[in-house]
Amino acid sequence: MVVLVAILAGALIGLSLGALGGGGSILTVPALVYLVGMDTRAATTGSLVIVGVTAVVGMLAHRRDGHVRMLQGVVFGLVGAAGAVAGTRLSLAVAPEVLLAGFSVLMLAVAGIMLTRRRVPAGSGGPSMAERIPLDVPIITFKPRFICACPRAAKVVVAALAVGLMTGFFGVGGGFLVVPALVLALDFPMPVAVGTSLLVIAMNSATSLVARAGSGLEIDWTVIALFTGAAVIGSLLGARIVTKVRPQTLQIAFAGLIIAVGLYTAARSFPALLG
Repeated sequence: MVVLVAILAGALIGLSLGALGGGGSILTVPALVYLVGMDTRAATTGSLVIVGVTAVVGMLAHRRDGHVRMLQGVVFGLVGAAGAVAGTRLSLAVAPEVLLAGFSVLMLAVAGIMLTRRRVPAGSGGPSMAERIPLDVPIITFKPRFICACPRAAKVVVAALAVGLMTGFFGVGGGFLVVPALVLALDFPMPVAVGTSLLVIAMNSATSLVARAGSGLEIDWTVIALFTGAAVIGSLLGARIVTKVRPQTLQIAFAGLIIAVGLYTAARSFPALLG
């Protein structure tokens, strides 16, 4: 039964990572805790393996289609590495009940973001950077002409640090923040933002795993391997689905699932926290 649950949950999470660049990975920890029976801290560590490996495979599939911008993704990931290290240290220091309670709040917030944010249509980069700079934003010009929208760059840095922090603390990918940051701040078309976000997720996951090395956690690697294998297959399917199915349709379905799991996690964790 545990094997079947791990395979089904892994496939669903991989599908979300491949198709949307994020969202589904937030289900990994609750699945490992409540369906597989894994310890909370071990689940967050195992989640990093599952999400990281799946993100790498999904990213390679997107790269073959020309949907990954390596330089920008590496820079975003490097900025987020500092947040990943800090989040990992904090995660190992807090009580499991606190971790799960915070996780339930995060899931509900992610579902809200997925349901309400306005997506830029795939294949369209939206208005140019110059057209979207508000009149009150300081602009620095040089010859040859160069525009620096510094507040926008600061938002990208903050988003990268926040993604790294959540990856380290909760063991999630953070694609639900990376994708809109790449679309709105860097003018990435939607498919490119999805592909590049997987590179960022893989880098943050690897950083967090290194930071957790030597923590003495006991992890059922058989379950993690099965979960990861199913997630990898799901991510490959998701990379194909994103070119054929409206991402908004997938978002609504996954957001509904995340809400249900978030409410269940809250119902289980908050009484234990308050008691």
